[in-house]
Amino acid sequence: MRKIDTRDFQRATRTTSRDINRRIVLNLVRDHQPVSRADIARRMDIGRGVVTSIIQELIDEGTIYEGATGHAARGRRPTMLYVRTQDRLVVAIDVRFSRTYIMLSDFAGTQIALESFDTLYDPSTLVAHLVERVTRLLAVHGATGRCEGIGLVVPGMVDRNSGRVLMSPQLGWRDVDIRDELASGIGLPVLIENAPMACALAQMWLGQRGNSSDNFVYVTVSDGVGAGIVLNGQLIRGDTNSAGEFGHNPLDPDGPQCLCGAHGCWEAYTSNQATISRYLGRELVPLWGGAVHQPSTLTIDDLIARARSHDARASSAIEATGHYLGIGIGGIVNALNPSQVFVGGEITGAWDMIEGAVREGILERALTRAAAATPVIPEQMGGYPRLRGATALIAAPHFAAPRVA
Repeated sequence: MRKIDTRDFQRATRTTSRDINRRIVLNLVRDHQPVSRADIARRMDIGRGVVTSIIQELIDEGTIYEGATGHAARGRRPTMLYVRTQDRLVVAIDVRFSRTYIMLSDFAGTQIALESFDTLYDPSTLVAHLVERVTRLLAVHGATGRCEGIGLVVPGMVDRNSGRVLMSPQLGWRDVDIRDELASGIGLPVLIENAPMACALAQMWLGQRGNSSDNFVYVTVSDGVGAGIVLNGQLIRGDTNSAGEFGHNPLDPDGPQCLCGAHGCWEAYTSNQATISRYLGRELVPLWGGAVHQPSTLTIDDLIARARSHDARASSAIEATGHYLGIGIGGIVNALNPSQVFVGGEITGAWDMIEGAVREGILERALTRAAAATPVIPEQMGGYPRLRGATALIAAPHFAAPRVA
């Protein structure tokens, strides 16, 4: 049951029910394609005439299209329907502490082109470089007139309405606006989101069918650690857009210093830099302003490779990260009781080595057996969940339920 917010609502009109039915039809095609008109009518339990009319509108506006005919036991063979995604393009941008990634993809998240560069921490310099890169990328791939928008993902808290980055310890930003400057420079609409929330959106809209529910948490572990929360099919942002910052919950107030300035944060035990520092036997020295004294040029992928080559110290460092990861997830399942927890990030490349430690950590903190048994699912490697989340920022609104209250 959802309460109507009398301060912020949209009244129902004579077209509201039809708008809702249009979105239902569109999502049925999306989830079950290839699908026939008759099958959609059966699933909605409404007359074929109503469905046919709505489908024709969606075909006319270019949202869905007709494909091959299907099999029929008798009578006329049905024409199958598909959602149009292949020629609807998006530029996805993922700004990280170490590198910034740019991907050109279609509405289904299929990669067309991918490039990256060392992250530039000055906002204006970064925007200017992105404008140059994105403009060239669109021109090279003949997508200048076919791109419908830019999804931008950053590590930090983002105000959904203003698009301002409220705080990003990794980048050293406070109250920074790069969305509007980027949109003006490229001439395309830009939507910006916090990285873990974007990953949750990607799981909702671009994940494998049947692989997630309406109540899950997506934990992202990379340069930083955070969580995207989905309850009852809705992304939870919080009153001031800071929901999901579990990475800055303290495990030990006397623990190592985090990039946020506090001590003993979950992130300070489980981020890529934390894992590498543990292996090298050194502490990170965080500096406000998008920098940290890097312990070496070693990457988390290098460390995983060393562990697989029987480097005992590497294995120990990675297993410790798995244990701390499980402790934090245990706190999440206690607080939110999701039906699933997804984990994304480079550390999932060592999932076979850390899964036991993750489970032990969850069991250590979970308050009930049922909570301890919550499924924890690693993201498939090479999937670029942040970039898929950036794509979902542009694609998902076309499928989301219309807001009426």
